[in-house]
Amino acid sequence: MAEQKIRVIVAKPGLDGHDRGAKVVARALRDAGMEVIYTGLRQTPEMIAEAALQEDAHAVGLSILSGAHMELAPRILELLKANGQENVKVFIGGIIPDEDVPRLLELGVAGVYGPGTPTDQIVKEMRAAVAGAQG
Repeated sequence: MAEQKIRVIVAKPGLDGHDRGAKVVARALRDAGMEVIYTGLRQTPEMIAEAALQEDAHAVGLSILSGAHMELAPRILELLKANGQENVKVFIGGIIPDEDVPRLLELGVAGVYGPGTPTDQIVKEMRAAVAGAQG
């Protein structure tokens, strides 16, 4: 049986209008052989959860620079759970204060990445998390 290609939603929740980092990560994931669906700017948590459901995603990557990560991430996790998608791994990149990282991980976020994180680290950790959820 061939290995299933990892399907990732990359989204920009909230009102933040800067998506360069999200596009860099999306390109790195694609270049690593993943199927990437970029939803674009100004997505609501409901739109992101719906995209994950419609695309049968294995992971959701959120790019948040606005400081709203402690409101947006729990809401997205809640919506994924409501859709029966507890196995979908959620990753966050952006400007996330160090003191918020433990709480995000406790809530169920699989990885948190700040500016300058090597994309190969994100690829490796996403592969491992998705493999763990499927295995």
